[in-house]
Amino acid sequence: MTIYLIVLVAFLSHIGFAGSRLAVPLFAVDRGATPFVVGTVVALYAAFPAVLALPAGRMTDRLGFRMPLLFGTGGVFIALALPFFSPSMTTLYFTASLIGLAFMALQLATQTLAGAIARPSDRARNFSLLSLGFALANFIGPLLTGFLIDQIGYGRTFGALALPLIPAIILAAFGSRWIPPVHSKPEPVAGGMFDLLRITALRNTLIASGIVSTAWDVYQFFMPVYGRAQGLSATAIGAVMSAFAISIILVRVMLPFAVRRSGEAQLLTYAMFVACAAFCLFPLFEGAWPLAAVSFLLGIGCGCGQPLSMTLVFNASPRGRAGEATGMRITVNQITHMMIPLLFGAVGSIAGFGAVFLTNAGFLVAGGYMSLRNHGRS
Repeated sequence: MTIYLIVLVAFLSHIGFAGSRLAVPLFAVDRGATPFVVGTVVALYAAFPAVLALPAGRMTDRLGFRMPLLFGTGGVFIALALPFFSPSMTTLYFTASLIGLAFMALQLATQTLAGAIARPSDRARNFSLLSLGFALANFIGPLLTGFLIDQIGYGRTFGALALPLIPAIILAAFGSRWIPPVHSKPEPVAGGMFDLLRITALRNTLIASGIVSTAWDVYQFFMPVYGRAQGLSATAIGAVMSAFAISIILVRVMLPFAVRRSGEAQLLTYAMFVACAAFCLFPLFEGAWPLAAVSFLLGIGCGCGQPLSMTLVFNASPRGRAGEATGMRITVNQITHMMIPLLFGAVGSIAGFGAVFLTNAGFLVAGGYMSLRNHGRS
């Protein structure tokens, strides 16, 4: 029962978060922002998580999951309510900063808790269910947001996205009734973060997770900007991005069966090559339907990344330090979340959209090759 409540909280919260990833850049573009300025706003999603995810993970190991869940759901709600009351570029900076910090706490709590309540044989199932909840919200959020922007405007759309957070906050507030207590204590290990990085399987997973996260970020940040440049409406852009989410849902339904056949590490390698192929195709198309088809292909690659890396990180972490290892994974991902919008926003402003897509394809093929070499050594 607990895993389904975790998935429900994650689903309700991620609808608003995923919707904001479309609404924030589109609102900035609507206000005349350049790709680089949009990138600075989107980068703030990751600014605080990049610094705080690791200490927050250690705190979760020691104090439990209820407070991170409550802060995460409440913080996302407040962040979405701000532009409803004051729709301006200045407000977007505050919204991006707070929603990134709050969603980091929510991710940390839900991912660690999903692993902590499961036997080793059930962990892949729990992480697949959690990832499926995120994927469903990632489908509904952009599609709903694009439609609402065209119908009621940006300010009211942010207010509508905040509404699903209300039941999520209530569930988090009653967490003491359904969240199990923390039994394990972290074992004292010298070296802290660097000690964890000496674990080869954990280090390789963190690198692969960061590369797949980069692909996801480039898509989430650049597709709204690219779609606007091609003359697509907010509804059409939301539909294109929902094709990406539909693909992720289908992949995660099939993932437990694929893991039993090929293993987590090998599937993660294949995922990087599939995502590379999708990014090579993006510059060739401008219409909504072709872009939706390529987005669907990209979703096959990116959809494997989150649940596989969550499982591999949890399995490779020392006893009692799963929250810290999860925090390290989130830190790596958030560093890419912060750097990628700035880097590719500048590249897009100078060299155009094609350079953005092809550069990211290069990162993915390098990551896939490195992962293949690691399999060979193993």
